[in-house]
Amino acid sequence: MTSSPSPEPGEFITKLTSEEVADLYAAGRPRHWDRGATMFTEGDVSDWVLLLTSGRVKVSSHTAAGGEVVLAIRGPGALIGEFAAIDGLPRSSTVTALEPVEGITIRDFPAYLQEHGRVAVLLMKMLIGKMRDSDRKRIEYGAFDTTGRVATRLIELAERYGEPSNGGVRVALPLSQDELAGWTGASREAVSKALRSLRDRGLIETGRRRVIVHDMEGLRKRAR
Repeated sequence: MTSSPSPEPGEFITKLTSEEVADLYAAGRPRHWDRGATMFTEGDVSDWVLLLTSGRVKVSSHTAAGGEVVLAIRGPGALIGEFAAIDGLPRSSTVTALEPVEGITIRDFPAYLQEHGRVAVLLMKMLIGKMRDSDRKRIEYGAFDTTGRVATRLIELAERYGEPSNGGVRVALPLSQDELAGWTGASREAVSKALRSLRDRGLIETGRRRVIVHDMEGLRKRAR
């Protein structure tokens, strides 16, 4: 594999010691996926986990009506697929590459955890964090209007993936309006209206698969 970008702060790999990382790599094998490829499919039965080393993916689920709900965006250093690997149940979500992705696939992850008790405790804490984040998003859906939810997601994207650009922050992640709609629990039309409102306020600038945040504090105020 080519040299990997730095893992994102707070992701699974950043919690491990160099020895624990080496053992995890030794337990798996490298793989590559093109943009748009599917790594996991909701409902499938498989027992491996993916450690992302480069590229970003979306984690999503589909409603009974056929709509897509984006649950999370994950990047380098993230561990994906651990639920099914541990409990043996079908995959609870679909994972799709938003850009070319490289990673390490580990088949017998429970065996690795049995040999690394400290990592098992860390993973438990991270899973609790995911549950808390899920609860927070459910509260957002009930308390915020669509524009507030869109502003919240844009802040998250800018803080995690933003790059300085002409006095603003450019979100480099190739996320479509449909995917942003799925992440905010709103229709594409409602998200388009929300983005237009934020543009009219001078808070953001939008283009094809890009957003530039010009006023982060103003965006935070609108999110609240």
